[in-house]
Amino acid sequence: MSQIISIVNQKGGVGKTTTAVNLSSALAEKGKKVLLLDMDSQSNATTSLGFSKNDYEFNIYHVLLGIKKLKDIILKSDIKGLSIAPSNISLVGIEKEFYNPKNKNPELILKEKLKDIKHKYDYIIIDLPSALGLITINGLSTSDYVIIPIQCEFFALEGLSQLQNTINLLKQTINPKLKIKGFLPTMYSRQNNLSKEVLNDLIHHYSEKLFYKKNSKNCIVIPRNIKLAEAPSFGKSIINYAINSKGSIAYKDLALAIIKKT
Repeated sequence: MSQIISIVNQKGGVGKTTTAVNLSSALAEKGKKVLLLDMDSQSNATTSLGFSKNDYEFNIYHVLLGIKKLKDIILKSDIKGLSIAPSNISLVGIEKEFYNPKNKNPELILKEKLKDIKHKYDYIIIDLPSALGLITINGLSTSDYVIIPIQCEFFALEGLSQLQNTINLLKQTINPKLKIKGFLPTMYSRQNNLSKEVLNDLIHHYSEKLFYKKNSKNCIVIPRNIKLAEAPSFGKSIINYAINSKGSIAYKDLALAIIKKT
């Protein structure tokens, strides 16, 4: 049965897209069939897998408006088992179009669009924008779980309670199955005392919500890593770009932890 996981945090620059792309790639590398949904108008997940706007005519915008079916826009990546539903800058104005008298439940549009294809995948990973708007609500309304990347820097936990409240509200109203799968510390640096403090705070307050390596008490952290930063500029995931780098190893550990939790 397919598992739908949204990568979400209303703060920008915390590693959401990096996590969506590289977790999807790592799951595919483990033999899973994965669909990555790019729901961000910046379409960084799409370009991170090597696609440009000239490679496709239709995108998730056209699916949400009912112009195209989801199966018609899906692109196969260079990684076996990994496909992507691309995004485009046109997604910027779609929330106004959601508020159409024909849309009785605008927060459930994505859920309806996924019905026909979700059984074809082991995992559907949704890369959501840095805002708690209607696109994000659509993603959360169709998801089984959320992963919340948390940057190991100052103000890292700011706004976390608001996001948790939103998740709890959706759970009480339109998606009772929604759960937090875990918090993922990102951009961690061993040389930075602030990174260590933030990680220690996360371990102290949310130890049961962190991901752990197999047979280890050490939680999984995504390090600051040059290869991770470089990979998108080459249109590659870290798995394709530098499989033995620290960033790649961390995302492969995360994929194994998620498979284990399934």
